Amino acid sequence: MPFCKVADPQANTEGASVNATEIFYRTYGRGTTKVLLIIGLAGTHDSWGPQIKGLTGSNRPNHDDKLTVVDQNSGEECDSEMGGGIEVCAFDNRGMGRSSVPTKKSQYTTKIMAKDAIAVMDHLGWQKAHVFGHSMGAMIACKLAAMVPDRILSLALLNVTGGGFECFPKLDRQTVSIAIRFLKAKTPEQRAAVDLDTHYTKEYLEEYVGSKTRRSILYQEYVKGISSTGMQSNYGFEGQINACWTHKITRREIEVIRSAGFLVSVIHGRYDIIAQLYYARRLAEKLQPVARMIDLHGGHLVSHERTEEVNQGLHDLIKASESKISPHDWTNLPQKNSAGMRWISFSMTSTDCSTFSIAKKIYLCLLYICSLFLLVLEHARRAQRRLRPARLEASLT
Repeated sequence: MPFCKVADPQANTEGASVNATEIFYRTYGRGTTKVLLIIGLAGTHDSWGPQIKGLTGSNRPNHDDKLTVVDQNSGEECDSEMGGGIEVCAFDNRGMGRSSVPTKKSQYTTKIMAKDAIAVMDHLGWQKAHVFGHSMGAMIACKLAAMVPDRILSLALLNVTGGGFECFPKLDRQTVSIAIRFLKAKTPEQRAAVDLDTHYTKEYLEEYVGSKTRRSILYQEYVKGISSTGMQSNYGFEGQINACWTHKITRREIEVIRSAGFLVSVIHGRYDIIAQLYYARRLAEKLQPVARMIDLHGGHLVSHERTEEVNQGLHDLIKASESKISPHDWTNLPQKNSAGMRWISFSMTSTDCSTFSIAKKIYLCLLYICSLFLLVLEHARRAQRRLRPARLEASLT
């Protein structure tokens, strides 16, 4: 099985690793163009299925025992029968799938997980790659780009936010209901049902494909997928949540990405209830002039809901990078000038700023109350389980 071992960040005084985290990965296709795919919270490498097929022409992984690595100095090209000269690598983040599950929250940050991605690139012998991330994976991709900008050919950020409180969805009846259902989900069937409402728009799920709705078709696929990989452990889920909550891209990191010389594409679903479009657009604006913003009619898994458009956007990004298109010809965002800056800041007066500040505080307070409510609900549910009388069964000897 293809695993990459990553030294634990907590090492002893001699510098030796106390433990090693194993990252499970797979490669697809053959070619000199390398693409690294980083999945999001509670997702596995095969969640990239539509993009893997769109980039390489097949979802069939390469041989596990002998992975072909292109000699960057030889100039030789690999057999590209599977997909036009593109090789893709997708992996399970720590805490999910077949990768290791560290037990400490401190072992889950987007910086640590970016180092996992770098270790995978090193393991494969990839000097440079196009890096595409989804949701939490896009946060990790941002950290990766800021840490080793010289190894990034292009950056695609799907359904991304800036981390922290930006990870909170809109507070309405739908999202609160989904959050409660998510906490209660203990079986693959229950988890599949709530995942569908979290990942896709309602109209997409209600569309008919032949005699069945997409919901019924996807439900069976989700149950099968979750059953094969298993429900995510509490350590993994809480650790990855910690990575999202503590994620932050600093001004210096933004400047590193902006000035590194590679192009960025921010792709988002307009009706994403997890990662709000506003924050993705704001990040894209900060990355001017190298960023292009693409918003599509879809939900959090816009990569599945609008596969053709997303894949076209990724192909366009690779093509634009290879042809050395100027950032000013690439971006579709308003240019930053004196007038543009007034547009970006929404022409706020001192009164407007004061009102906005108050509204923001109220919003954060509501988010805090919602999170407390969910926390109390979870603790109450655990306490109820402990108070139930134990069922005595005959012991086997």
